[in-house]
Amino acid sequence: MYIDTHVHLNDARFNDRLKEVIEEAKKVGVSRFVCVGYNLKTSADALKIAIEYPQVYASLGFHPTEIKDIKEEDYLWLEERAKHEKVVAIGECGFDFHWQTTTKEEQYEAFIRQIAIAKKINKPLIIHCRDAMQLTLDVLNNQKAREVGGVMHAYSGSKEMVPLFIKENFMIGIGGPVTFLNAKAPKEVVANIDLNYLLSETDAPYLAPHPFRGKENRPEFIPLIVAKMAELRGMDPTTMATIIMDNARKLFKF
Repeated sequence: MYIDTHVHLNDARFNDRLKEVIEEAKKVGVSRFVCVGYNLKTSADALKIAIEYPQVYASLGFHPTEIKDIKEEDYLWLEERAKHEKVVAIGECGFDFHWQTTTKEEQYEAFIRQIAIAKKINKPLIIHCRDAMQLTLDVLNNQKAREVGGVMHAYSGSKEMVPLFIKENFMIGIGGPVTFLNAKAPKEVVANIDLNYLLSETDAPYLAPHPFRGKENRPEFIPLIVAKMAELRGMDPTTMATIIMDNARKLFKF
């Protein structure tokens, strides 16, 4: 019934208990997972996990803080491996100006290269955006990323910008922060969004929802996130979960 559209099952913290983490999520109704890579190793691991577990799919890509030593051969590897049937997206890729480990120019180059790969193999994008909302929107528009669409992962922008990303054929990923007691913006986003463009995610092991904030996040917490979304719209959680699953199927073509 539930789907986690952005989870790092490839994180080292899950290495020795991956099966357990997946099974615990399954017990509460999480039936699909998109395991997201952010560099060469984690992308390779994401595909390996997706091949091993039928309910897991992979997204391969290079996070903006992970592209300092990226080579041409790495992009060729990405394009070739992303053709695999268990790979449903390219990313996470985009901009991150919070951590100053790479330059704006380096991030831009890596971003447009990955958009080009996504368009070439016809798979959607998973976008990481931190402190760069308008620039991200401009690049998606200029590069005609709408041809493949995708999702704004861990969306942290305003409710006013949501329709602008939707216009570019991008869905909105909502995770643990929507449950935080002091989180105004994500609650406004969920309360006002066209539900046909809403996705649920954990970003586990990061961004655990209330009441687990500050602790390790796990995909079994997806029902807490969806329940808060449903509450904000005055809906039944099961109905919300069904809508989100349908959205994910349309985007990722499960």
